[in-house]
Amino acid sequence: VNMSENVDSESGEKYAIRRKQALLLIIDSILPRIKLVKALLKTNISDDETSPREKSQVNSKGSSDFCVKNIKQAEFGRREIEIAEQDMSALISLRKRAQGEKPLAGAKVVGCTHITAQTAVLIETLVALGAQCRWTACNIYSTQNEVAAALAESGVSVFAWKGESEDDFWWCIDRCVNMEGWQANMILDDGGDLTHWVYKKYPSVFKKVRGIVEESVTGVHRLYQLSKAGKLCVPAMNVNDSVTKQKFDNLYCCRESILDGLKRTTDVMFGGKQVVVCGYGEVGKGCCSALKALGAIVCVTEIDPICALQACMDGFRVLKLNEVVRQMDMIITCTGNKNVVTREHLDRMKNGCIVCNMGHSNTEIDVASLRTPELTWERVRSQVDHVIWPDGKRVILLAEGRLLNLSCSTVPSFVLSITATTQALALIELYNAPESRYKQDVYLLPKKMDEYVASLHLPNFDAHLTELSDEQAKYMGLNKNGPFKPNYYRYERGFKTPHIDYD
Repeated sequence: VNMSENVDSESGEKYAIRRKQALLLIIDSILPRIKLVKALLKTNISDDETSPREKSQVNSKGSSDFCVKNIKQAEFGRREIEIAEQDMSALISLRKRAQGEKPLAGAKVVGCTHITAQTAVLIETLVALGAQCRWTACNIYSTQNEVAAALAESGVSVFAWKGESEDDFWWCIDRCVNMEGWQANMILDDGGDLTHWVYKKYPSVFKKVRGIVEESVTGVHRLYQLSKAGKLCVPAMNVNDSVTKQKFDNLYCCRESILDGLKRTTDVMFGGKQVVVCGYGEVGKGCCSALKALGAIVCVTEIDPICALQACMDGFRVLKLNEVVRQMDMIITCTGNKNVVTREHLDRMKNGCIVCNMGHSNTEIDVASLRTPELTWERVRSQVDHVIWPDGKRVILLAEGRLLNLSCSTVPSFVLSITATTQALALIELYNAPESRYKQDVYLLPKKMDEYVASLHLPNFDAHLTELSDEQAKYMGLNKNGPFKPNYYRYERGFKTPHIDYD
């Protein structure tokens, strides 16, 4: 600041002192942050080339029972967890309500999920409720390294880092399960890989597990296969098809995060773009709604005539992928199936087409068929590759065909709070249930619990529920305190038939 020439020397001297004091206060306030950022940058640079499996790391308590990218990032991870907690008040409320009872005391939970700030809130809630937890990642790209470090620093045995190889992925799962003197009695899975590994490699552990909680289409499909073959020797809870998972996580989470993932990776403008969404389940509905709202021209592929009719009634054309693949600017898979987008489709795509997956597994796009000598791969930025054909055509592949939103962006904490609360209640229910309540089969979350999860989130909106009078409850044949819908009620906008195996 230039002082005016007519200011006398005495007042100028006082002004200079005040200015110096102000500058010192500013420096004092930002210096610790500068040091923290500098330390993070230094550790990131120095550790990028070294595999976590080759490092010897110890947390502040002297424990080395973890494997993360860099334990020194724990402070940053803790701050991210604290941000997530602000929008996950229902899970925190559950933690406070049940903390005194310790309903998971004695539970030894082995988990395989995305390791993000939101999942960390769930894990720390389980610990607060009495559980011992060992955790690994269900996706090689979705782990937030600083969050994994924060969990490891807090004492949770975490084995995960962003950018694992396939070998690293299975090594982490094995280290999570195979711990001398510690045997899991509960499984929380996302995708079924952990359950599959325990079933195949540690059958004695699998038989002694009290219950399995699974939250994905892929993992639930695997559980039903085990059950149908008579090989599921423990009860399992299908969280994916609970109302609070399907109607909130799958729909609302994907409606927001699809745009976030695409914008961060490609900077694409959606207005006027031709987009095909493969699958019109809850994930597909969320993606289509968001893309249409920003001016994209969206069509849908479907195998289910009821979902197809819903798409038509929502204003989308339903076509086969072969019929439109040449014109599309973006192709998004949301089916949970395999080989939805084949090499034949990829060969016919136009230059610059963006290809990505919003389903859990990496099987929907036939990425393996692209790893051939005649095609060139160019890494553009993190999780973005150009696949170049001999004639110069480029297809933009995101996250190598893995889950786009958690690989390339983040997901809304509030919606994840709903799913995480559902998972926590499912674990509590299976762990504390009498042996006679659940047989060796796959179960849906009881309706009463679904309603309880929803009720925990209503205070965020200052929502006030209407209460039934005795006369109204009797007329409807309901308990005044719920459940308010029969188990077969699915909260659909249209109708959907249950899965029937005609074989």
